[in-house]
Amino acid sequence: MTPTTAAVTLFTIVTLGYLALCAVSPFGNCRKCRGFGFYMKTDRRGRPRPGRICRRCHGDRKRIRVGRHLYNAAARTRREGTR
Repeated sequence: MTPTTAAVTLFTIVTLGYLALCAVSPFGNCRKCRGFGFYMKTDRRGRPRPGRICRRCHGDRKRIRVGRHLYNAAARTRREGTR
């Protein structure tokens, strides 16, 4: 197997795996708050405490994956184009 064929095969496997992940679980943890829904801060003793609500996910703790967002946009464009 040549290096080019191996790279194309690996890329195809990774892409199909990500597509399967987006189909099975379209939402992932928020990258900003790491799925907590709020920022972590510490009190005077150094213990972690919940801070304010996350601005990116608004406390929902989840975000839509990039692949699912692209799929939704393509499906919306196709649906509006065939009307």
